[in-house]
Amino acid sequence: MNNLNLMQEIMVWVLPVLFAVTVHEVAHGWVANQLGDRTALLLGRLTLNPFRHIDLIGTVVIPFLCLLVGGFIFGWAKPVPVNWRNLKHPRRDTALVAIAGPISNLLMALLWAVIAKLGELGSHQGFSSAIFLVYTGTAGISINLLLMVLNLVPIPPLDGSRVVSSLLPFPLAKMYDRIEPYGFIILLVLIWTRILSQLLTPLLMWLQGLILDLFAL
Repeated sequence: MNNLNLMQEIMVWVLPVLFAVTVHEVAHGWVANQLGDRTALLLGRLTLNPFRHIDLIGTVVIPFLCLLVGGFIFGWAKPVPVNWRNLKHPRRDTALVAIAGPISNLLMALLWAVIAKLGELGSHQGFSSAIFLVYTGTAGISINLLLMVLNLVPIPPLDGSRVVSSLLPFPLAKMYDRIEPYGFIILLVLIWTRILSQLLTPLLMWLQGLILDLFAL
């Protein structure tokens, strides 16, 4: 996308980012609702309307700054509230609610790959505007794979930590969960020092290559 100006890049990325963070959060709330916690439903958060989920910093400012500096595009939405005590089997169901977000991102990455493929086929047929679908689809693949992999990192309160906590013996899980107040600081340090990027980039490149090969993009 190096041949796009800033405004064109914003147009390409805005829908993939909005849907990536929105569907991720709705997936958490939907699974929680199926497993006994109706909190998200009662608060009107089980909706794909992005305005119900937008976080000014995570959904607008951070992705825009990423575009400006040319790094990974990522972001987040307002977390869907879950009352873990309402779940029928709290430890097991906590893991299921947590993993729903990354799974939704994987499914969306595949959906965006279909859109990119349609755009590619359209451009071959002479529809010049179809190239927008290629760019947007490729952006959708990237942002969703990044959110999937990032959220699986086992640092509280990321989704991966919920899964790990549910698998640990209760005393160890309780100790592990005490990291959560410092989790965001740990994450920022790992991002700032580029340690996280060095760890995740090979996996992200492999996953993206796998999807691009699968759809012959």
